[in-house]
Amino acid sequence: MSEAVTKHVVRLQTLVAAARDREDGQTLVEYALILALVSILTIGTLLLITDKLNATFTQIANVL
Repeated sequence: MSEAVTKHVVRLQTLVAAARDREDGQTLVEYALILALVSILTIGTLLLITDKLNATFTQIANVL
């Protein structure tokens, strides 16, 4: 009985070690964080220059 339990414990430890060493999920998380950061910076920049953009488009519309 002890040998069977030891066999299952070793198998479980091997599976946990293999799951821990995988890096597939890490790259997905890294890309998601980069995408979120770029999105936040883009939205922040657009909010800061909204007035200038509106003025520029209004001036262009008036010229046309």
